[in-house]
Amino acid sequence: MNSLSLEIAHALPETILAVGAILLVLIGAFRGKESDGPMTELAVALLGAALVAVILGSAREAGAVFNDSFIDDSFGDFMKGLALIGSIVTLLMSGDFLRRSGVDKFEFPILVVLATLGMLVLISANGLIALYLGLELMSLALYVVAALSRDDARASEAGLKYFVLGALSSGMLLYGASLLYGFAGTVSFGGIAAAIGGHPSTGVIFGLVFLFAGLAFKMSVVPFHMWTPDVYEGAPTPVTAFFASAPKMAAVAISTRVIMTAFPGAVSQWQQIIVFMALASMALGSFAAIGQTNIKRLMAYSSIGHMGFALVGLAAGTEAGVKGVALYMAIYLVMTLGTFAAILSMRVNGKAVEQISDLAGLSRTNAPMAFFLSMLMFSLAGVPPLAGFFAKFYVFMAAVDAQLYWLAVIGILTSAVAAFYYLRVVKIIYFDEPAPALDRPSGTQRAVLTLASLAMLLFWVYPAPLVEAATAAAHSLF
Repeated sequence: MNSLSLEIAHALPETILAVGAILLVLIGAFRGKESDGPMTELAVALLGAALVAVILGSAREAGAVFNDSFIDDSFGDFMKGLALIGSIVTLLMSGDFLRRSGVDKFEFPILVVLATLGMLVLISANGLIALYLGLELMSLALYVVAALSRDDARASEAGLKYFVLGALSSGMLLYGASLLYGFAGTVSFGGIAAAIGGHPSTGVIFGLVFLFAGLAFKMSVVPFHMWTPDVYEGAPTPVTAFFASAPKMAAVAISTRVIMTAFPGAVSQWQQIIVFMALASMALGSFAAIGQTNIKRLMAYSSIGHMGFALVGLAAGTEAGVKGVALYMAIYLVMTLGTFAAILSMRVNGKAVEQISDLAGLSRTNAPMAFFLSMLMFSLAGVPPLAGFFAKFYVFMAAVDAQLYWLAVIGILTSAVAAFYYLRVVKIIYFDEPAPALDRPSGTQRAVLTLASLAMLLFWVYPAPLVEAATAAAHSLF
């Protein structure tokens, strides 16, 4: 196999999405209509083809191509699969909501495809330049998607906030990358690791801090979380579902790769940063959500808290920790998609509602939806034997094995606090006087909610495939 064929083989999912996005733009331009038409179906088929390419390519030997700037390994395949699943499911369950809201524009699925392409490039980045290219490709599409509903003042405000703060975070990341290049003399992660050794200079530490400031924004962890509640609440619900799922996979994946491959000799330096972000995110996500009445805003603080729990595994800096992070992100993705399927279903007489009080008495008006949504709330709270419990178990055990006992203890305490607002939703569903009955959900929304809930409920029965895949993904980084 010649060099070009080898490079295309390793980057086949990205090639499929790049060529497909161009074709979708041409189809949209020639159709000459603003409405979605067949675009969502075509975009789902395109993302599905990329997912198949990822699965088939997982049997291939790992390799670095494009002058070592792009790496294809088991960890990348695992996280790419999660990102693609998040994008596909978001598109599938968004169509009905967008049509009812009058914002079923053909640009939305194209922007989702472009953002997903950026995520895949970001996940496989093996150097600072590839990292920045992937990050910006993902971010630029997300900026537009956030303000998709141009006639809605809240959506426009959300898009503007996300753009301004995102531009600031990108500048900080780029400054950190330039510092690292200046002190290491190379942009590749392996080269940086070899150059700084076990004694990073002050300049390298500054570069590391700025680099993680940019990545922390994409993960929406403290102290770069400020955009999350406003954007989650203001953006159209399908956009919020997308923000809460696929981009998180890419941000956590590249953060893990950078730490493990570029800074293996600077554990004491980056561990302090990760521990701080984990502690602050767990605390803020647990306490700030208690008083929320809007369910999308509640999920925003929930996502901040869950990213903090995921970072507990990353703080361990071990193979077990990376395995815990990979498992946590997979389970978090399913819980989030299932919950947003329920939120997308919240309509009364055709009008979308977002207040938690609108779920009051749901058990008496729609018992199946009440049961499945309650299972997801229990799983988000980490109640055994649901999958959310095992997600936290793996990251906390990794922290204990790394002798970060106090971090695990604080994680358990904040998890107990967070359980209050998840269980409050269950209490409202089952014990409050019924609110006006919700409209019947679409078939896709019902299917996503049902499958996600059953996956969380029955995970303990047969966890081996996911655990083995996460183990292989973590092993490829070491």
